[in-house]
Amino acid sequence: MKKLFALLCAVAITASLCACGKTETQETVTVQLNEVTHSVFYAPQYAALKLGFFADEGLDVELTNGGGADKVMTAVLSGQSDIGLAGPEACVYVYNQGKTDYPKVFAQLTKRDGSFLVGRENVPFNWADLKGKTIIGGRAGGMPEMTLEYVMRQNGVIPHVDAVVDTSVQFNMMAGAFTGGNGDYVTLFEPTATEVEAAGKGVILTSIGQESGEIPYTAYFASQGYMEKNPDVIQRFTNAVAKGQTWVQEHSAAEIAEAIADQFPDTGVEVLTKVAQRYKDIDAWNATPVMEKSALERLELVMETAGELAREDWVNFDELVDNSFALAVK
Repeated sequence: MKKLFALLCAVAITASLCACGKTETQETVTVQLNEVTHSVFYAPQYAALKLGFFADEGLDVELTNGGGADKVMTAVLSGQSDIGLAGPEACVYVYNQGKTDYPKVFAQLTKRDGSFLVGRENVPFNWADLKGKTIIGGRAGGMPEMTLEYVMRQNGVIPHVDAVVDTSVQFNMMAGAFTGGNGDYVTLFEPTATEVEAAGKGVILTSIGQESGEIPYTAYFASQGYMEKNPDVIQRFTNAVAKGQTWVQEHSAAEIAEAIADQFPDTGVEVLTKVAQRYKDIDAWNATPVMEKSALERLELVMETAGELAREDWVNFDELVDNSFALAVK
């Protein structure tokens, strides 16, 4: 009987271990993530991918470059993507269209504009230099363009009066338009800005984000339907993002560059280190995924100042943001 009991126990343990293995495999979920652009600005996300933080949460993240917040939102609304990474202004626009299943923000990644103003001459910069000139600013109503206009106004330059802001160039074509001879200035994200400078085709003059102050510039959002059906996936995703945010806070620019190098195969580690340090210097990344109410209000102020959002159309914080996942990070 003792031998039979021991044999039965061994079989039970083996079966249990096999079942656990199957459960772990079954729990791995593929998440379609659509990002607004591919930039070192999102280093916490890439670090989380490289260092296995998403994998540790049982997530297989498939990353797509949407090439603009409007395109990211379209992908999320159509179900082509599960989660979007873009400016929260996209959620504001959809909410005000009256859609029932409008996407909600559940985690914030960056806390200020990540673009840099690039000019053609290596001279001391003053915002008054923009008067009478043309700046390639991106799509009208997008965060890069609206924040640029906000900063211009803060520095005494009235957009479309004192200077032309060209909104006709698609987001992912802005660098090519500038190096091709269009405009006097352009706003570019990294590493593109540094690459344009290194090629001798432009000079980085100032950080838009440093001038604008803190804004919930880039955040993760999903449709409410997806969030209600997959709360565990959203929580695990947010956990991984939070680990990435903590990691970049605690590590040097050189270490960040090494961690994200695979995401930028055409950019050298030295350039990535320089760029990562630039983002560290302006305190670009959120320390946690939590979005503050005051931050959203500043975003809506920027939208109002740009003429894209009337004061009566400001969205209530709790209607647009669900901080429960960020606050429950493990």
